[in-house]
Amino acid sequence: MKSKLTFLTICLFSLTLKAQYNRLWIPDTLTGKTFNLTLKDSFKQILSKGNTTTTSGINGAFWGPTLFVNKGDTVHMNVKNKLNDTTTIHWHGMHLPAVMDGGPHQVIPPNTLWQPYWKVANNAGTYWFHPHLHEMTMDQITKGLGGLLIVRDQIESALALPRTYGVDDIPLILTDRSFTSNQFKVVPYGDSMLTNGVMRAQFNAPAQVIRFRVLNAAIERSYNLGFSDGRTFYIIATDGGLVDKPVGVTRFLISPGERIEILINCAGQSGTSIDLKAYNSTVSNFIGGGENFPNGPFANALGKKDFNILNIKIGAANSKAITSIPNTLTTNQFLSAASASLTRTITFTDSAGVPNILGPNAFILGRKMFDIKYINHTVPLNNTEIWELKSSSIFAHPFHIHDVEFYLLSRNGAAVPAYEQGWKDVVLVKGKETVQFIAKFDDFADATHPFMYHCHISLHEDEGMMGQFVVTNPTNKINTLSTAAFEFKVMPVPATDRINIVCADPNEVYYITITDQLGRTKMMLPQPDLRNGIDISSLATGIYFVQLMDKATKQISIQKFIKS
Repeated sequence: MKSKLTFLTICLFSLTLKAQYNRLWIPDTLTGKTFNLTLKDSFKQILSKGNTTTTSGINGAFWGPTLFVNKGDTVHMNVKNKLNDTTTIHWHGMHLPAVMDGGPHQVIPPNTLWQPYWKVANNAGTYWFHPHLHEMTMDQITKGLGGLLIVRDQIESALALPRTYGVDDIPLILTDRSFTSNQFKVVPYGDSMLTNGVMRAQFNAPAQVIRFRVLNAAIERSYNLGFSDGRTFYIIATDGGLVDKPVGVTRFLISPGERIEILINCAGQSGTSIDLKAYNSTVSNFIGGGENFPNGPFANALGKKDFNILNIKIGAANSKAITSIPNTLTTNQFLSAASASLTRTITFTDSAGVPNILGPNAFILGRKMFDIKYINHTVPLNNTEIWELKSSSIFAHPFHIHDVEFYLLSRNGAAVPAYEQGWKDVVLVKGKETVQFIAKFDDFADATHPFMYHCHISLHEDEGMMGQFVVTNPTNKINTLSTAAFEFKVMPVPATDRINIVCADPNEVYYITITDQLGRTKMMLPQPDLRNGIDISSLATGIYFVQLMDKATKQISIQKFIKS
């Protein structure tokens, strides 16, 4: 009798363990060259009991779709802001014009359509998009705004790699949240791990090689990734694409904003399970997630602890399974230090040590708090530069730069480990550390719209740990254009679904903004392609104004039109 009770107890306990997992949600996908993205406030049942959580999402209740694009294609984004708040959307890691970049300057008011476009120049890899509104980034990311952007190219497509999305090619968006009465708390660290927005997530994997595309989308926490059985996993891509050959590791510390693609070999392991974990008990006290604050705004249940990220239940292999890991992937052509025109030094400082900067807890770059009207650096077009990130801060900061992917040259004068020898746009600069990277600032020059660089801890970014630079072309001469040259007409009158801008040189139109009679922005078109006119079918019947900014002088001309 006793043995039967023991067996029953074990069975019930096993059922309880099985019941604690929730199925990993896989974001929907969009493919093509034109993408319609609607940002809106919503609700989602994130906790298993009680009220739904107030969230924000893109084409859904929380997070957004995964966008698949091809290198070489020109992609058009129709971003409709249906939030109650102003926002921006930054295409993190994309090499594109500053006016399309979606930083703090490209503000999208509520009920406004923003239409950036660019030719995809990035290598195959995992990128993402997210809000970048100054002083509101932490709040809007907490609510759930964001999405993945996956680039395909011929080199990656020719490799024998898993790429069946949702089956053996799996996105993992890592975040953590805290709740009060089932609602998100806007805090640096959460008490609960969320993987793709799911608590206690579980994925049913086939017994073959699995590819995980890992994004750290947390506000502040780094995750020291590893598997519960201590297995080796293989890094095949960093932020900006494939590394030359897979790099085997048993741990990888991924900081906010960073992405890696990894392979694990589950061939022959059907019927078993493993956990992807954060081994944060061994993380330094001065790296996000490695602290253990018992009280205060940084206290959290996951601080300096090991915890599960994903339970992986391994089933049967698929008929066309990838069962081996390739030895080589690509041949990257990295920049040499000798090719650099100059070295720029960016200092990381705790504000307590800087005169005239208030607040003992703030961190700053270049000994200056962010000022949206101040350009910290001017970079000549086509310059190859070494950026030296020199920290006197006690805390580790993930540094992100817009516009370019870079190659790490050194940490404290020494070569970086093999798993960092790829194209990157985020690097964790530890306390008192000096990191050097090299990058080329090619393709885009714009003295009006800057690119950003900043700490990717959203709290630090919002508090002013950010700077900006413009890329300028010193060989360009400002054209002297008469006022008449940028007089324009709007045709037809009245208009129904489309308007045409008639002017002397459509290629010199820098920005078009359409407002209603009350001055509310309705459409924003950076560097528009006017050959096929402007689609105004989304506008209600009424009177509108077209504001045209010319490329040479950045002066604005205005014309009225009627939508019938």
